[in-house]
Amino acid sequence: MTRTWSTVPADEERYRPLYARVLGLRFVNPGGVLCFLFFEGAVALAVLLALAELVTWWAVLVLPAAVAAMVKLNDMVAEIVIRTAAQVPEQERDRFRRQMEPVVGRASVPSTARALPGGVALAGDPTSGAPRPAAPPAETERRPDPTRPDPYR
Repeated sequence: MTRTWSTVPADEERYRPLYARVLGLRFVNPGGVLCFLFFEGAVALAVLLALAELVTWWAVLVLPAAVAAMVKLNDMVAEIVIRTAAQVPEQERDRFRRQMEPVVGRASVPSTARALPGGVALAGDPTSGAPRPAAPPAETERRPDPTRPDPYR
């Protein structure tokens, strides 16, 4: 196993928390607070459960070991995902990026309105029998709406 895939430079390895160094984490980089919660938090939880007599005192050893195993497993899964993603050809990555780009624009709306679910019809629907709204006034007859400021003035 080589350290070439590691996301932490070798000169910064000594500044990493002891928990991350002992587990040999290469792709998951928990900070000091998270390492504290992983280890000391698991020990404290196990002690509280043991004091409440919900588990035996072996849980004080087993629970932190189980948390460490899950953190290491998460690191190994991250390694597999990164290695697999690195093997995807560049053209496939570009095609995927093009497919995942958000499309910004306007939706086309049909000129005829359709009935809504539940038997309710939109105004102006020729199949509903509802009267069509009056045509808007011509541009010269335009009246200002007192409830809304006119953006064209």
